Amino acid sequence: MNNLEEKIAKDLLSIEAIFLRPDDPFTWASGIKSPIYCDNRLTLTAPIVRNDIEEGLASLIEENFQGAEVLMGTSTAGIAHAAITADILGLPMGYVRGSSKDHGRKNQIEGRLIEGQKVVVVEDLISTGGSVIDVVNVLREAGAIVLGIVSIFTYNMEKSKKALEEANVKNISLSNFDIMVDVAVQNGYIKESDKERLIKFRNNPSDESWIK
Repeated sequence: MNNLEEKIAKDLLSIEAIFLRPDDPFTWASGIKSPIYCDNRLTLTAPIVRNDIEEGLASLIEENFQGAEVLMGTSTAGIAHAAITADILGLPMGYVRGSSKDHGRKNQIEGRLIEGQKVVVVEDLISTGGSVIDVVNVLREAGAIVLGIVSIFTYNMEKSKKALEEANVKNISLSNFDIMVDVAVQNGYIKESDKERLIKFRNNPSDESWIK
């Protein structure tokens, strides 16, 4: 693991933006039982963590997506992070709604986007990858050149990796499930014996055999 990935994992665990409960699983909207709950909105109310994240996202964009002309946040969790990161980089920003408005100009893309502009999408969490790919497609249909995605955290699921590859879009995350599990063990959030169970969940969320 690199220093930034480890730092962000520690940050998220420390404010319970990531909460691990392998012996008392959460239930996702899909009905899947999960040992992890992620709520990156909590980072906005933790200034030190928030600063680490926005500086980190800015660094990822500078290192991986040179030539970016505008940042576009995902609605709603990516909007604040896109705004703060854009301020650090001195770039314009906007965001993409989940669907077009039913009034006014019926925009789905908020903020000025010029055809041919090079865009980086800012997302808080990558799970299956479906919602952020929808955002990428909206931007492409509007004529944007989508350089890629930066995100705070990814579950590293094979489903999302395959979906992003098929959509021909690169995601770079500040931290990920595997790093977070290692950091959680090292810092006493979970037991060493829980690590294999969490990885088993990551590999196949529909298989509940990881649950004791």
